[in-house]
Amino acid sequence: MSSQGVEPSVFSRIIAREIPATIVAETDRVIAFEDIAPQAPVHIVITTKDPQYRNVVELAAGDPELLAELVRVARTIADERTRGEFRLVFNTGAASGQTVFHVHAHVMGVGAAADSLGEGSLGSL
Repeated sequence: MSSQGVEPSVFSRIIAREIPATIVAETDRVIAFEDIAPQAPVHIVITTKDPQYRNVVELAAGDPELLAELVRVARTIADERTRGEFRLVFNTGAASGQTVFHVHAHVMGVGAAADSLGEGSLGSL
């Protein structure tokens, strides 16, 4: 447990290399890795190394430059893996599907073998 009595998030444990992950990009403040339960042919999670922001709204208010860096990393990954056509999804709150309360985004797209994610591919949201 941390000094605040809260268990580190799974993302904090990946950042600390306590949990294995397939890391696809990393900067001093951002890390990206393959999702363990992909919902699209390309599904990469991008998160900040700073766990203080629970969601994108908090991050935008607290450190807009870090949010911009996260989006830049997302675009680089999408350019490499999806021909630059992708979804960048931030879930904010449990009712929206957020399960890890450490700000993160999902880069989702198709690889070279598919044409489209399809309109209904994000579920009922």
